[in-house]
Amino acid sequence: MGDDFFTKKRCDRCGASLAGGRILSMYNEDVLCLECKRKEAERPDYREAVEADHREIRKGNYNFKGIGLKR
Repeated sequence: MGDDFFTKKRCDRCGASLAGGRILSMYNEDVLCLECKRKEAERPDYREAVEADHREIRKGNYNFKGIGLKR
């Protein structure tokens, strides 16, 4: 997680306020608003991103940068 996770004011994807909540992307280190997270979770490759994150955590890598966001 980046050092600015708690201090960012705007979503890295859409620029919306993070006052209503924030979460990290499963694809990269973007800080997302909850609406962008909802949209991210609907992507067909979301399961792949989650599984890659879980594999890295099991290996002890708690700073996995994600599989990358393919637009």
